[in-house]
Amino acid sequence: MNHAINRTVLMSGAQYFDDTSPINPYMDDRVPVDRAAAQAEHDSIRNSLQSAGVQVVQIDPPAACQDGVYTANWALVRGDTAVLARLPNARSAEEPHAEKALQDLGKKIVHVPDGLRFSGQGDALPCGNYLFCGSVYRSDVQAQAFAAETLGYERIQLQTVPQLDADGVPVINQSSGWPDSFFYDIDLALSVLRFPTAGQKGLIAWCPEAFTPESQAKLHAFDGVDKIEVSLEEAKQAFACNLVSTGEIVIMSANAPVFKAALEAKGLHVVTPVVEELLKGGGFIRCTTLTLDNQ
Repeated sequence: MNHAINRTVLMSGAQYFDDTSPINPYMDDRVPVDRAAAQAEHDSIRNSLQSAGVQVVQIDPPAACQDGVYTANWALVRGDTAVLARLPNARSAEEPHAEKALQDLGKKIVHVPDGLRFSGQGDALPCGNYLFCGSVYRSDVQAQAFAAETLGYERIQLQTVPQLDADGVPVINQSSGWPDSFFYDIDLALSVLRFPTAGQKGLIAWCPEAFTPESQAKLHAFDGVDKIEVSLEEAKQAFACNLVSTGEIVIMSANAPVFKAALEAKGLHVVTPVVEELLKGGGFIRCTTLTLDNQ
């Protein structure tokens, strides 16, 4: 029996969902979003989580915030402490909303040092005492080092591949002014499936092609967890890595059959809600949930 993970998560809603400020390469402000469809998908994710035994703490989304549905980016939480995120310009109004919500839940709020970017759980995935971190696009290494030290994690610092233009030059996002990537947060390239226990390694999934050669080498050499490899096609087109696992049940993309089979071969039960509209914001299942009970 595996220890349950992601037992309690924070979710908001898609009432203000939009892509008018395209801060990642999946967004296109020329393509309108269907908020009713996005909310129906959000409801389906919540229902799937609850059916898997996850307690969902539901709050209102921040008013007029296009990305307020993606609570994973609000903070990184461990125990009674939350290290608050510092988000791109189009998302800055989410920060006070997130701070109040977490304070109301009894969390002690810690801010990263001034001038540093931090994408919360979206770019820092706990796996027991390990913390898999992605940097450059939405988070600074110094901010992740601060969060890991504050919360007592052993940091594994990684980087995904940049988005390149036709000349092979890394793209700077015109809306945020920050470097960009199709894996701008690490939760699009890596997922935590089981935490380590006394008798068993943890289990992660990752897309090797989504990482720089140096980070690929680091993850290949890292022996602290077992690993499942995900294809670039399923990671990028189906958002396969952006999932929530309880340690026994995985809520994931309905469009990643190879990865789904690999999970089932490991004895995990897979649930696949249909999520399409939320993809227009460059987010998926993991993005809509902030874990509140990491120990």
